[in-house]
Amino acid sequence: MTLYTALIDDAGLFPPTSLHMSDALDRHRRNQERGSRVLTHRFLCPASRLGRLRAEQFRPRWVGLILDTPELPDLTGLPVDIAEAELPPERGVEELARELLRALPGGVRLFVEVPPGKFVPDVPEGVGLKVRCGGARAEAFPPVEHLASFIRFCVAADIPFKATAGLHHAVRHFDPTLSVDRHGFLNLLVAVCEAVEGRDPAPTLRITDVGQLTRIARAISEETAKRARQLLVSYGSCSTTTPMDDLKALGLIEEDE
Repeated sequence: MTLYTALIDDAGLFPPTSLHMSDALDRHRRNQERGSRVLTHRFLCPASRLGRLRAEQFRPRWVGLILDTPELPDLTGLPVDIAEAELPPERGVEELARELLRALPGGVRLFVEVPPGKFVPDVPEGVGLKVRCGGARAEAFPPVEHLASFIRFCVAADIPFKATAGLHHAVRHFDPTLSVDRHGFLNLLVAVCEAVEGRDPAPTLRITDVGQLTRIARAISEETAKRARQLLVSYGSCSTTTPMDDLKALGLIEEDE
Protein backbone atom coordinates (compact mmCIF):
# COMPACT_ATOMS: atom_id res chain seq x y z
CA MET A 1 0.00 0.00 0.00
CA THR A 2 2.97 2.36 0.51
CA LEU A 3 3.20 2.93 -3.22
CA TYR A 4 -0.37 4.27 -3.40
CA THR A 5 -0.76 6.06 -0.05
CA ALA A 6 -1.38 9.83 -0.25
CA LEU A 7 -0.85 9.75 -4.00
CA ILE A 8 -3.62 11.89 -5.50
CA ASP A 9 -4.16 15.62 -5.06
CA ASP A 10 -7.66 16.95 -5.80
CA ALA A 11 -7.48 19.07 -8.96
CA GLY A 12 -11.23 19.31 -9.48
CA LEU A 13 -11.06 23.04 -10.29
CA PHE A 14 -8.89 22.34 -13.32
CA PRO A 15 -9.69 21.06 -16.84
CA PRO A 16 -11.17 18.89 -18.07
CA THR A 17 -13.45 18.63 -15.01
CA SER A 18 -13.36 22.38 -14.25
CA LEU A 19 -15.81 22.22 -11.34
CA HIS A 20 -17.24 25.36 -9.79
CA MET A 21 -15.67 26.13 -6.40
CA SER A 22 -18.72 25.06 -4.38
CA ASP A 23 -19.08 21.79 -6.33
CA ALA A 24 -15.37 21.05 -6.08
CA LEU A 25 -15.39 21.64 -2.33
CA ASP A 26 -18.52 19.52 -1.87
CA ARG A 27 -16.78 16.63 -3.61
CA HIS A 28 -13.62 17.21 -1.63
CA ARG A 29 -15.55 17.23 1.64
CA ARG A 30 -17.21 13.91 0.80
CA ASN A 31 -13.84 12.37 -0.04
CA GLN A 32 -12.34 13.73 3.17
CA GLU A 33 -15.16 12.21 5.20
CA ARG A 34 -14.63 8.82 3.53
CA GLY A 35 -10.94 9.08 4.39
CA SER A 36 -9.38 7.14 1.51
CA ARG A 37 -5.68 6.61 2.05
CA VAL A 38 -4.99 6.92 -1.68
CA LEU A 39 -5.98 10.61 -1.61
CA THR A 40 -3.73 13.27 -0.08
CA HIS A 41 -6.84 15.27 0.94
CA ARG A 42 -5.04 18.28 -0.50
CA PHE A 43 -7.20 20.70 -2.51
CA LEU A 44 -5.33 22.36 -5.37
CA CYS A 45 -6.40 25.98 -5.79
CA PRO A 46 -5.09 28.80 -8.00
CA ALA A 47 -4.00 31.90 -6.12
CA SER A 48 -6.45 33.86 -8.27
CA ARG A 49 -9.38 31.90 -6.77
CA LEU A 50 -8.45 32.00 -3.09
CA GLY A 51 -11.02 34.72 -2.47
CA ARG A 52 -13.74 32.38 -3.68
CA LEU A 53 -12.35 29.60 -1.50
CA ARG A 54 -12.44 31.87 1.53
CA ALA A 55 -16.12 32.63 0.85
CA GLU A 56 -17.02 28.97 1.38
CA GLN A 57 -17.66 27.59 4.86
CA PHE A 58 -15.81 24.31 4.34
CA ARG A 59 -12.02 24.28 4.65
CA PRO A 60 -9.96 21.45 3.15
CA ARG A 61 -7.47 19.69 5.39
CA TRP A 62 -4.64 20.94 3.13
CA VAL A 63 -4.46 23.46 0.30
CA GLY A 64 -1.99 23.22 -2.55
CA LEU A 65 -1.51 26.75 -3.89
CA ILE A 66 -1.02 27.14 -7.65
CA LEU A 67 0.78 30.45 -8.11
CA ASP A 68 -0.96 32.02 -11.12
CA THR A 69 -0.80 35.68 -10.03
CA PRO A 70 2.15 38.12 -10.01
CA GLU A 71 1.71 38.86 -6.31
CA LEU A 72 1.46 36.30 -3.53
CA PRO A 73 -2.02 36.49 -1.93
CA ASP A 74 -2.72 36.65 1.78
CA LEU A 75 -2.60 33.07 3.10
CA THR A 76 -3.69 33.84 6.67
CA GLY A 77 -5.96 31.14 8.04
CA LEU A 78 -5.54 28.81 5.10
CA PRO A 79 -3.84 25.39 5.57
CA VAL A 80 -1.42 25.81 2.65
CA ASP A 81 1.30 23.16 2.77
CA ILE A 82 2.49 23.19 -0.85
CA ALA A 83 2.97 25.92 -3.44
CA GLU A 84 3.51 25.28 -7.15
CA ALA A 85 4.88 27.76 -9.68
CA GLU A 86 5.63 27.55 -13.39
CA LEU A 87 9.15 28.51 -14.45
CA PRO A 88 9.14 31.42 -16.94
CA PRO A 89 11.40 30.78 -19.96
CA GLU A 90 13.76 33.62 -19.09
CA ARG A 91 14.36 32.63 -15.45
CA GLY A 92 16.30 29.97 -13.63
CA VAL A 93 14.89 27.65 -10.97
CA GLU A 94 17.21 28.95 -8.25
CA GLU A 95 16.37 32.61 -8.90
CA LEU A 96 12.62 32.01 -8.91
CA ALA A 97 12.68 29.65 -5.93
CA ARG A 98 14.64 32.00 -3.69
CA GLU A 99 12.29 34.87 -4.54
CA LEU A 100 9.19 32.81 -3.76
CA LEU A 101 10.60 31.25 -0.61
CA ARG A 102 11.20 34.71 0.84
CA ALA A 103 7.50 35.47 0.37
CA LEU A 104 5.94 32.13 1.34
CA PRO A 105 5.18 31.27 4.99
CA GLY A 106 7.60 28.90 6.69
CA GLY A 107 6.82 25.24 6.27
CA VAL A 108 5.29 25.57 2.79
CA ARG A 109 7.04 23.26 0.31
CA LEU A 110 7.76 24.81 -3.08
CA PHE A 111 7.63 22.93 -6.39
CA VAL A 112 8.73 24.60 -9.63
CA GLU A 113 7.27 23.33 -12.89
CA VAL A 114 9.86 22.80 -15.60
CA PRO A 115 9.68 21.33 -19.12
CA PRO A 116 10.49 17.62 -18.74
CA GLY A 117 13.19 17.69 -21.43
CA LYS A 118 15.01 20.71 -20.01
CA PHE A 119 18.18 20.28 -17.95
CA VAL A 120 17.79 22.13 -14.62
CA PRO A 121 21.10 22.21 -12.74
CA ASP A 122 20.21 25.00 -10.30
CA VAL A 123 17.60 23.44 -8.00
CA PRO A 124 18.14 24.73 -4.43
CA GLU A 125 18.09 22.23 -1.59
CA GLY A 126 14.60 21.70 -0.23
CA VAL A 127 12.88 22.80 -3.45
CA GLY A 128 11.05 20.26 -5.59
CA LEU A 129 10.18 20.14 -9.27
CA LYS A 130 6.90 19.63 -11.08
CA VAL A 131 6.35 17.88 -14.40
CA ARG A 132 3.37 18.25 -16.74
CA CYS A 133 2.36 14.93 -18.32
CA GLY A 134 -0.39 16.11 -20.66
CA GLY A 135 -3.03 18.69 -21.40
CA ALA A 136 -5.75 19.70 -23.82
CA ARG A 137 -3.55 19.34 -26.92
CA ALA A 138 -1.44 16.47 -28.20
CA GLU A 139 1.77 18.52 -28.01
CA ALA A 140 1.25 18.93 -24.24
CA PHE A 141 2.09 15.25 -23.72
CA PRO A 142 5.86 14.88 -23.28
CA PRO A 143 7.65 12.13 -25.20
CA VAL A 144 8.64 9.09 -23.16
CA GLU A 145 12.31 10.00 -23.56
CA HIS A 146 11.77 13.44 -22.00
CA LEU A 147 9.74 12.12 -19.08
CA ALA A 148 12.28 9.34 -18.48
CA SER A 149 15.11 11.88 -18.52
CA PHE A 150 13.25 13.98 -15.94
CA ILE A 151 12.76 10.95 -13.68
CA ARG A 152 16.41 9.92 -13.95
CA PHE A 153 17.52 13.45 -13.10
CA CYS A 154 15.29 13.70 -10.01
CA VAL A 155 16.31 10.25 -8.73
CA ALA A 156 20.03 10.88 -9.28
CA ALA A 157 19.90 14.35 -7.69
CA ASP A 158 17.52 13.30 -4.89
CA ILE A 159 14.97 15.95 -5.88
CA PRO A 160 11.31 15.40 -4.91
CA PHE A 161 8.78 16.11 -7.61
CA LYS A 162 5.07 16.34 -8.33
CA ALA A 163 3.22 15.49 -11.53
CA THR A 164 0.17 17.03 -13.12
CA ALA A 165 -2.18 16.81 -16.11
CA GLY A 166 -2.98 13.95 -18.43
CA LEU A 167 -2.67 11.10 -15.91
CA HIS A 168 -6.33 10.11 -16.10
CA HIS A 169 -5.89 6.34 -15.96
CA ALA A 170 -3.45 3.86 -14.46
CA VAL A 171 -2.04 2.40 -17.66
CA ARG A 172 -0.70 4.07 -20.79
CA HIS A 173 -3.25 4.06 -23.58
CA PHE A 174 -4.13 5.71 -26.89
CA ASP A 175 -6.56 8.63 -26.82
CA PRO A 176 -8.36 8.81 -30.18
CA THR A 177 -9.79 12.27 -29.48
CA LEU A 178 -6.29 13.78 -29.36
CA SER A 179 -4.51 11.08 -31.39
CA VAL A 180 -1.91 10.73 -28.66
CA ASP A 181 -0.69 8.13 -26.18
CA ARG A 182 -1.63 9.17 -22.65
CA HIS A 183 0.84 8.44 -19.87
CA GLY A 184 -0.50 6.21 -17.11
CA PHE A 185 -0.07 7.17 -13.48
CA LEU A 186 0.87 3.58 -12.63
CA ASN A 187 3.45 3.64 -15.42
CA LEU A 188 4.89 6.76 -13.82
CA LEU A 189 4.95 5.24 -10.34
CA VAL A 190 6.60 2.03 -11.48
CA ALA A 191 9.06 3.94 -13.68
CA VAL A 192 10.26 5.88 -10.63
CA CYS A 193 10.75 2.55 -8.84
CA GLU A 194 12.76 1.28 -11.80
CA ALA A 195 15.00 4.36 -11.65
CA VAL A 196 15.42 3.97 -7.88
CA GLU A 197 16.73 0.45 -8.51
CA GLY A 198 19.16 1.71 -11.15
CA ARG A 199 17.25 0.77 -14.29
CA ASP A 200 16.10 2.86 -17.24
CA PRO A 201 12.52 4.09 -16.56
CA ALA A 202 11.70 4.55 -20.27
CA PRO A 203 10.61 0.95 -21.07
CA THR A 204 8.15 1.00 -18.15
CA LEU A 205 6.67 4.31 -19.29
CA ARG A 206 5.92 2.65 -22.65
CA ILE A 207 4.07 -0.40 -21.26
CA THR A 208 0.46 -0.67 -22.43
CA ASP A 209 -0.07 -4.28 -21.32
CA VAL A 210 -2.23 -4.07 -18.18
CA GLY A 211 -1.24 -7.50 -16.88
CA GLN A 212 2.48 -6.90 -17.39
CA LEU A 213 2.44 -3.54 -15.61
CA THR A 214 0.34 -4.91 -12.74
CA ARG A 215 2.73 -7.83 -12.22
CA ILE A 216 5.70 -5.47 -12.05
CA ALA A 217 3.87 -3.21 -9.58
CA ARG A 218 3.04 -6.13 -7.30
CA ALA A 219 6.69 -7.22 -7.23
CA ILE A 220 8.02 -3.87 -5.99
CA SER A 221 9.69 -4.14 -2.61
CA GLU A 222 8.60 -2.04 0.35
CA GLU A 223 12.02 -0.40 0.51
CA THR A 224 11.86 0.65 -3.13
CA ALA A 225 8.27 1.83 -2.77
CA LYS A 226 9.19 4.06 0.20
CA ARG A 227 12.12 5.60 -1.67
CA ALA A 228 10.05 6.13 -4.81
CA ARG A 229 7.31 7.92 -2.89
CA GLN A 230 9.81 10.16 -1.15
CA LEU A 231 10.65 11.34 -4.65
CA LEU A 232 7.23 11.28 -6.35
CA VAL A 233 5.30 13.27 -3.74
CA SER A 234 1.87 13.18 -5.44
CA TYR A 235 0.10 13.99 -8.65
CA GLY A 236 -2.91 16.19 -9.39
CA SER A 237 -6.04 14.57 -10.80
CA CYS A 238 -9.25 16.33 -11.79
CA SER A 239 -11.05 13.06 -10.93
CA THR A 240 -10.66 11.60 -7.47
CA THR A 241 -12.62 8.42 -8.27
CA THR A 242 -11.24 7.21 -11.62
CA PRO A 243 -7.69 6.58 -10.35
CA MET A 244 -8.99 4.63 -7.34
CA ASP A 245 -11.40 2.69 -9.55
CA ASP A 246 -8.48 1.72 -11.78
CA LEU A 247 -6.34 0.57 -8.83
CA LYS A 248 -9.26 -1.46 -7.46
CA ALA A 249 -9.93 -3.05 -10.86
CA LEU A 250 -6.27 -4.06 -11.09
CA GLY A 251 -6.38 -5.56 -7.61
CA LEU A 252 -3.71 -3.21 -6.29
CA ILE A 253 -5.83 -1.71 -3.50
CA GLU A 254 -8.78 -3.02 -1.54
CA GLU A 255 -12.32 -1.77 -2.01
CA ASP A 256 -12.25 0.23 1.25
CA GLU A 257 -9.00 2.04 0.52
